[in-house]
Amino acid sequence: MEFEKIKEDILGKEYSLSIAFVSEKKSREINKKYRNIDKPTNVLSFALDKDAGEIILCKNVIKKELKKFGRTFPQLVGFLVIHGMLHLKGMEHGSIMEKAEEKYDQKYFHRDRHGVHHDKSRGGRVSKGRKKS
Repeated sequence: MEFEKIKEDILGKEYSLSIAFVSEKKSREINKKYRNIDKPTNVLSFALDKDAGEIILCKNVIKKELKKFGRTFPQLVGFLVIHGMLHLKGMEHGSIMEKAEEKYDQKYFHRDRHGVHHDKSRGGRVSKGRKKS
């Protein structure tokens, strides 16, 4: 996956970002050490300084969450990278971050969702298609 455009859009051209996949064991170790949570997680982000950071992803955890999020593996990885970048930008979980996630997710990954759009008045995802007659 190519994340350079997204990185430049969210963090700027000068930001130095590394993205790595780790095992569940390593994800659990890192999560326990830095967040005091003793389980593997899908994404972790660490600011190294004001213009550098890293995002750590766990492929096995992400694969287990595909059904929950209703996404393909590349779509969920993309969303999680966006999520991590927004944390590196200084955002915390909440409505402002959710709006930013949706904005960038729509901009970079919506075109991959073949016939699915979000309709909040109907409680979430709605498949578009022909009406049955």
